[in-house]
Amino acid sequence: MKKYIVPGLLMLFLTGGLYGQELTGEDIIEKVNDLMNVSTSYAKSKMTITTTSGQKRTFVSESWSKNKGEKNLVRYLEPARVKGQAILMLNNANDIWVYFPRTQRVRKLATHAKKQKMQGSDFSYEDMGGGDSFIDDFLAKRLKDEKIEGYDCYQVKLIRNEEADVSYSKLVIWVNKENFVPVAIDYYDEDAPDRVLKTLIQSEFKVIDDLPTAMKVVMINKNDNSKTEMEILEVKFNVELDDSMFTERELKK
Repeated sequence: MKKYIVPGLLMLFLTGGLYGQELTGEDIIEKVNDLMNVSTSYAKSKMTITTTSGQKRTFVSESWSKNKGEKNLVRYLEPARVKGQAILMLNNANDIWVYFPRTQRVRKLATHAKKQKMQGSDFSYEDMGGGDSFIDDFLAKRLKDEKIEGYDCYQVKLIRNEEADVSYSKLVIWVNKENFVPVAIDYYDEDAPDRVLKTLIQSEFKVIDDLPTAMKVVMINKNDNSKTEMEILEVKFNVELDDSMFTERELKK
């Protein structure tokens, strides 16, 4: 599953509908897809995980994304025990490598690892990827419009295609009518299709480089009774990034 937050990096795509006609679920999701597929980006963020027992763990990291989320690199700055650790995700998180500075070794994760928690958070590696999964892996159906988190939203249900290799049976997305920014997403369990597994909420929007950007993203895990908050400390769009950054060799630097 791709691009469930790549951490609030959203692109403005203002439009008033197709030739004056009512938007379908497919129309809305195509616009959301365009929003989320930013060409390149850089971000510094603070991630706070609240565990089932109520304990908190905080990580600070830098991340770079290229080719509309197809390539992602994350380097951890804090705390000291993970400083220098890096994660490289290619092919929309289908290929993942992790660098461990203490051993100075790079380990490639198995394909199924993309569905696992990233650094113990409520985001999976798959959630942090990019690509056209919303369009390629799901069938979109528009539901009744709703107001959520104070925004008038389109509500769209995405039902997984039978052949799709994704972790969720379906998604329900609430999309801001003004700019097609996703405000909330419900993720439904792969094995229990009627049960909401996780909920994503985006808030504290700012215009960065002329683009509306969620500066706070929270993933609530209803199965584990935990949550992960992502606070964007710095973000830039359309930055110059060399392909050499996104290689196994560069992970060690």
